[in-house]
Amino acid sequence: MLNQYDWAAKWARYRPDQLAFSEYESGRSLTFGELHRLGNRLAHHLTVNYHIGKGDRVALLAENSLEYLILFAAAQKTGCILVPLNYRLASAEIDYLLASAQPGLVITEAKFQEKIERSTHYHQVPFQLSWESLKQLCGKQNQLPEDDHFSTVPLRTTDPIFLLYTSGTTGFPKGALYTHQMLFWNSINTSLSLIVNTDSRTINCMPPFHTGGWNVLTTPFFHHGGYSCLMKSFDARAVLHAIEQEQVTIFMGVPTMLRMMADLPEFACADLSSLHYIIVGGEPMPIPLIEQWHEKGVPIRQGFGMTEAGPNLTSLHQDDAIRKMGSIGRPNFYVESRIVDEQGRTCPLNQAGELQLRGPMIIPGYWQNPPATEKAFIDGWFRTGDRVRQDEEGYLFVVDRIKNMYISGGENVYPAEVERILLSHPGVHEAVVIGVPDAKWGESGRAFIVKQAAVSEQELIDFCVAHLAKFKVPKSVVFLEALPKNDTGKINRQGLKEWKG
Repeated sequence: MLNQYDWAAKWARYRPDQLAFSEYESGRSLTFGELHRLGNRLAHHLTVNYHIGKGDRVALLAENSLEYLILFAAAQKTGCILVPLNYRLASAEIDYLLASAQPGLVITEAKFQEKIERSTHYHQVPFQLSWESLKQLCGKQNQLPEDDHFSTVPLRTTDPIFLLYTSGTTGFPKGALYTHQMLFWNSINTSLSLIVNTDSRTINCMPPFHTGGWNVLTTPFFHHGGYSCLMKSFDARAVLHAIEQEQVTIFMGVPTMLRMMADLPEFACADLSSLHYIIVGGEPMPIPLIEQWHEKGVPIRQGFGMTEAGPNLTSLHQDDAIRKMGSIGRPNFYVESRIVDEQGRTCPLNQAGELQLRGPMIIPGYWQNPPATEKAFIDGWFRTGDRVRQDEEGYLFVVDRIKNMYISGGENVYPAEVERILLSHPGVHEAVVIGVPDAKWGESGRAFIVKQAAVSEQELIDFCVAHLAKFKVPKSVVFLEALPKNDTGKINRQGLKEWKG
């Protein structure tokens, strides 16, 4: 029987010789037929030699490579759960994740072996395998009897395929159980919003331990028989070149990436005509940058997602990129949403409240963490922790993360509102506002600024006074050469809270 979630087997029937994945740096590639064959081989190897079966966790510590996709194919065949670990974490943090996930097998790339060896729980895992040995096992040049068939395990919609750990910037990381149902409906929502089909082509330079690296474009493209080129990490010049070379139809990035690409001297003459549009997430994209890409004939589509849901939850059509600047668009086809106040009452239009979601693209809960699961849901709705408003046309605008809010003199201050004002000043290139202790007001705002042009602290404070209520105006301004950013290019607010300059 063909497992309905065994996408490699399906595409091996329909288009076995079509290119499915490649590696930009090495030039290695896989057709759908090869992916299915090697997925069968690895599924046999995992079950026979490492006793990995349905529900067992396989932890992975490696950069983007084709072997991740072969592991994904094997997971759809066996029902095992992939646990991609963040290779930028310290040994103690990785140790915590291993203790939580309790994998039956850990597969590690050589460059990270010393780091994981310092983890106590690594040595308690029943089996370890090097990424290099995995690569040899999955060599295309070998033809093995087990390549031809694997008896796939029956899977339920609620069975997980990923255990994805949140960043943990405000406490211990939580493991989001990403199910086969989520995988399917995220792909459907994506294809109903974007142009995704067998002719679709993309580059994935997002890290493999992040839902964006898997589920923004890679798995929806795989599901629809498209093609993805994997890159180890983001490099502005390499991505710009690869978009031309690979004839990419859709690319996903954060505003920082697109700014770096647009700043390159070769941007002006780059042939980007293959792109339908670029998907942008993480934070609003400034209008001048949107216009710079539009002048190149590349539309910008902004959206919103999160590890625990989707991640492709909303989409702003490219025709509205300027008219609705700052909006995350409207909910995708199979996403239910509501906006409620602190008492759980539905907010009227243009009044900010918490965005709550419901639908088949929501996690069933957190791994072995009933308290966190219970806290995340209310009456069947998932609490995003994002404060949003909806305008008269149904477009959503993120006001701020609720956890970013600080209280100054008894008034709630949402940094994103202040940051939007600061970013409208011609002297400001980037801006972040956080709450810091204040003897008089409890907390007050501190703005961290990267300059676009000459500007003083007092000039920016006066500018805020002219556009904001007094309690929202930052009390201090710090100028930095660059803002700290996390693995996906988002600003690291926690790092700024710990700033000691």
